[in-house]
Amino acid sequence: MLNQHNAFDAMQARLRVAAELYGLEDALFQVFIAPSRSLIVSCPVHMDDGRWEVFTGYRVQHNMARGPSKGGIRFDPRLTLDEVKAGAAWNTWKTAVVDVPFGGGKGGVVCDPTTMSQGELERLTRRYVAEIMDVLGPDRDVPGIDMGTNSQVIAWVLDTYIMHTRKTENAVVTGKPISLGGSLGRTEATGRGILISAREAMQRLGKPLAGATLAIQGFGNVGSQSARLLHEAGARMVAVSDLKGAIRNDRGIDTHALLKHHAEFKTVVGFKGAEPMDPKELLTMQVDILVPAATENQITEDNAAKVRAKVVVEGANGPTSPEADPILLDNGVLVVPDILANAGGVTVSYFEWVQNRLGFYWREREVNERLVEYMTHAFQAVFATTDKFKTNPRIGAYILALDRVSQALHDRGFYA
Repeated sequence: MLNQHNAFDAMQARLRVAAELYGLEDALFQVFIAPSRSLIVSCPVHMDDGRWEVFTGYRVQHNMARGPSKGGIRFDPRLTLDEVKAGAAWNTWKTAVVDVPFGGGKGGVVCDPTTMSQGELERLTRRYVAEIMDVLGPDRDVPGIDMGTNSQVIAWVLDTYIMHTRKTENAVVTGKPISLGGSLGRTEATGRGILISAREAMQRLGKPLAGATLAIQGFGNVGSQSARLLHEAGARMVAVSDLKGAIRNDRGIDTHALLKHHAEFKTVVGFKGAEPMDPKELLTMQVDILVPAATENQITEDNAAKVRAKVVVEGANGPTSPEADPILLDNGVLVVPDILANAGGVTVSYFEWVQNRLGFYWREREVNERLVEYMTHAFQAVFATTDKFKTNPRIGAYILALDRVSQALHDRGFYA
């Protein structure tokens, strides 16, 4: 029996609904329901205090019919294989929704990077890469940044790969520092995708983005960049949370001042331009736009009926449980699903990969213009599919992705 609070089971539940509506043949459904390859590795690391610690690492490739697998590397003490499998599958659908030539991958290590020194993180990263070397490559599997990792970690991944292969292939990873072939606009890319999705969703409701009220759960890269870009587009952020707490100001939070506060104190808590609030209440505030940009299963059957936002733009992967979907739909909440809303990051990762392979780099304005084009086209395609199949936008996005991936599989044929 599927556990819909398990990320991989939740992905399967949505996929099954989409496959039935689309009329996908059972043989292909069986291909899509499980990853192509799941790799589990042990990573012994010499710690600063002289002891050895063995960490567990994962790399999952879900489907590569449309191109090399693409997905981040996550460092998280709560990481599970099912979470990595779900992330790899979501990346298959996400890359298909925005129509970039990648498949889905994901990886990570079970560790707490906040308790580790820079040296320990580097040794862990390099050992992990050495263990998964056989599946990496610019035409095979292209890792990137995820929760708990950053451009420095990706630089270590790149260097380790180059040391093993003796070939400079910057396209093997994305999210690199600019000095190593990273793309301008990559840091803001997921947040910019949230901005584009929110603007398109508000237009679908016949309402302007300027003046819209906004609440954001999570203030990492996605949440903070979304806050800044939506603020600059005229939205009024009235509440925001992070792991340490939440704050609100119904008159509007000074987003640029909050970003400075967060840079200094590493939390939104204590910001003088707002009052503290219960983080759980943020999800049920009466706002125009809600951006859950934290972790999975934040909107569930327990609180979905209380969600009063007009639009939910999913910045995180899997923030809404399958049981919550029909409740939100019945209450008239327009949900822009994760595999569309947060696809700005993987889209600009594709741009970075293209620039690396060309050896020719674009100006930031060109990156942003191309991102707007890809995200807008994807939004329109998802909602056209949603309308055609008379379903909700999440299932519409899955159907669109299934159509593109299954077409690639049919065109390639099956090796036997």
